[in-house]
Amino acid sequence: MAVGAKLHLSPAARRPTLPQLLAVALLCSASYLAGVWHHGGFTAAPAAGGGGGSPSPVSIATTTAASVACVSPTTPAAARVVVGGAPLDFAAHHAADDTEAANATAPARRAYEACPAKHSEHTPCEDVERSLRFPRDRLVYRERHCPAEGERLRCLVPAPRGYRTPFPWPASRDVAWFANVPHKELTVEKAVQNWIHVDGDKFRFPGGGTMFPHGAGAYIDDIGRLIPLHDGSIRTALDTGCGVASWGAYLLSRNILAMSFAPRDSHEAQVQFALERGVPAMIGVLASNRLTYPARAFDMAHCSRCLIPWQLYDGLYLIEVDRILRPGGYWILSGPPINWKKHWKGWQRTRADLNAEQQAIESVAKSLCWKKIKEVGDIAIWQKPTNHIHCKASRRVIKSPPFCSNKNPDAAWYEKMEACITPLPEVSDIKEVAGGELKKWPQRLTAVPPRIASGSIEGVTAEMFNEDTKLWKKRVGHYKSVISQFGQKDRYRNLLDMNARFGGFAAALAGDPMWVMNMVPTVGNSTTLGVIYERGLIGNYQDWCEGMSTYPRTYDLIHADSVFSLYKDRCEMDAILLEMDRILRPEGTVIIRDDVDLLVKIKSVADGMRWNSQIVDHEDGPLVREKLLLVVKTYWTLGDEKQ
Repeated sequence: MAVGAKLHLSPAARRPTLPQLLAVALLCSASYLAGVWHHGGFTAAPAAGGGGGSPSPVSIATTTAASVACVSPTTPAAARVVVGGAPLDFAAHHAADDTEAANATAPARRAYEACPAKHSEHTPCEDVERSLRFPRDRLVYRERHCPAEGERLRCLVPAPRGYRTPFPWPASRDVAWFANVPHKELTVEKAVQNWIHVDGDKFRFPGGGTMFPHGAGAYIDDIGRLIPLHDGSIRTALDTGCGVASWGAYLLSRNILAMSFAPRDSHEAQVQFALERGVPAMIGVLASNRLTYPARAFDMAHCSRCLIPWQLYDGLYLIEVDRILRPGGYWILSGPPINWKKHWKGWQRTRADLNAEQQAIESVAKSLCWKKIKEVGDIAIWQKPTNHIHCKASRRVIKSPPFCSNKNPDAAWYEKMEACITPLPEVSDIKEVAGGELKKWPQRLTAVPPRIASGSIEGVTAEMFNEDTKLWKKRVGHYKSVISQFGQKDRYRNLLDMNARFGGFAAALAGDPMWVMNMVPTVGNSTTLGVIYERGLIGNYQDWCEGMSTYPRTYDLIHADSVFSLYKDRCEMDAILLEMDRILRPEGTVIIRDDVDLLVKIKSVADGMRWNSQIVDHEDGPLVREKLLLVVKTYWTLGDEKQ
């Protein structure tokens, strides 16, 4: 497998003059000799080659910015690997038909040891033991509580013994390897609800749920008879208390992308099951903090017996749902108390209690100016107004909740929820959609988002957005040329973009059978997360000095554009790299874009983490200081000799 871009050069560029060739040769020779002298002189070269049928671990090579630049424009593309040895193998080798141990070549000395077995499902900011230090009131103890510097693990989180590459999509929607998530709790607790079954060495997901015994597909069809799920007007959805995310899994075939979340609680590993199925999900809870999404993000939100007390705390949780729903968005509720006249005995609650709960929810929804669309069978649906002209006028009569004042509607990183309505952008006409009307999917993916068209994001123009879209199409094309597996439809499913900006990386991959979690760092221009949602994509705020709210081995590919430059003086490089390793699957891929000097430092750490890596050229050629560090995480599990 060749690693390098196929650059098409003009005839003039292919015929350099003799003085040019001599100058390049002298510069390269001088740089090479200086590098050798600086690193201890000349030594015998190690024997080349690797064992078995896999490439040997990539060797660590020393380099300087000057030596990186010493590549002639006539050098063949496949030879323009700047740092490294054998070409990287991006293929997965531990799938259904290949469960043998990784290549037995003796590993290089490791700087980082494997964590103890008890940490194989370590979630640093949702640690079960640490959570017990915090109040249980309103589930505050299940929110993010990250470790202090001295408490952070400085080791590699191991995969469980027997770990295999997940099934490719769409098969993964219905089946996962037992060894990858070795928990049977849900198969017992939810046995009659058709969530999940054990079948030998596999889990099977029949698509059932507490409130959809006939399957998620039939349940979604019922919703589709009440609101427009099929015309592209609904693209982004939020599933609160998602279980194993069957609702989100079955929405994908309808071109609706759901963000599913649930706490790390007694339903062991429910979010982990969702991710093994290839469905977007994160650990999260409605407690005291705002959900980590911008205002006006989702086209619809959903709760199917999610056990969230919507009527309590002055309607605080419904007020938060109102914040993140776009103008005209829908809220869907099934399960208690909906259709209580039929189910009250099965729910083991009194009719009076359930009736009072429903009336309280109806009252909160009305105070938010929501309109109840329908209640049919077990499903009830409300709709948020498209603007707040009437709602603001109603505050003369309905005093509570008031409208929020002087609070950033998009601020959501450790921001406390407040019992006030987040005001929509001002409009001049009752028929106008606050904040601007969105195009239908898929047109909204490439249309200029309303937040940019209106000038509400400082310093960003429509022209800049369009150029960014073109740039990422080019960059993703380059990635596919240097990573041959990237173009294969079943190699990658769950992708993470650590610094997504406008979501250009994800947009360029929208036609492929994969999804991207677009993270917007809180230390940068975090206002762009709203743009990502307006494009019909999903994402989250994140501070990469802290752990991400997800389980180990979540992602098949991680993309990190300028992340290390952004965090250069904020936290230690290895803390970010160790977190990347935690959430990356065995044999997963990492693409790091950054300045070459920084990449050399990153590579020196990464090669001590059981990663194979190489630095390759920028898509615009070898003379650009920004390069790519391509990484493949090696396969190893608990008990491997490699530890």
